[in-house]
Amino acid sequence: MIAVTGASGAALAQRVLEALRAARAPVALVVTAGGEAVVREELGIEAAKLGELARDVYTDRALDAPIASGSRPTRGMAIVPCSGTTVAKVASGFADSLVTRVAQVHLKERRKLIVVPRETPMSTILLRQLAELSAHGVVVLPPVPAFYLKPASVDSVLDYLAGKVLDHLGVAHALYAGWKAEAL
Repeated sequence: MIAVTGASGAALAQRVLEALRAARAPVALVVTAGGEAVVREELGIEAAKLGELARDVYTDRALDAPIASGSRPTRGMAIVPCSGTTVAKVASGFADSLVTRVAQVHLKERRKLIVVPRETPMSTILLRQLAELSAHGVVVLPPVPAFYLKPASVDSVLDYLAGKVLDHLGVAHALYAGWKAEAL
């Protein structure tokens, strides 16, 4: 399950979706209204184009979607990019949209939940909310490049960051080789 919210980083969401498709992993996608605006602004495409990379696509208003139930197993959920508003809602237990409902399901079922917050600098409030999520087992994965890998382009940075998301979802990939590792 991939959710795209209204924070900068649409290219990373697209790369994660492309990598999951290449790995033949089934993907459910939800793009919030804010996410749609960011996709248009940053990628110059409509969010429906991202939907072509997913098996199932739901609107953020579809609270009756199968993924809104704990009886629907998932490999995990990544909110990429994750807006500060979404962090605040998830940390506070809000379930007022499909994205926040599915996040609450992942918390209650103790399933893998990854948030990729794209704010800089981060306020003390946001840091506290992220710490709260981390205390509940959420993987907080800020999109920070690994400069020790000597990235040659923005694409190589995106590959690394998408690879980190896939690592935490348990999906094999060859997007990057780790520290002093040979490429897979």
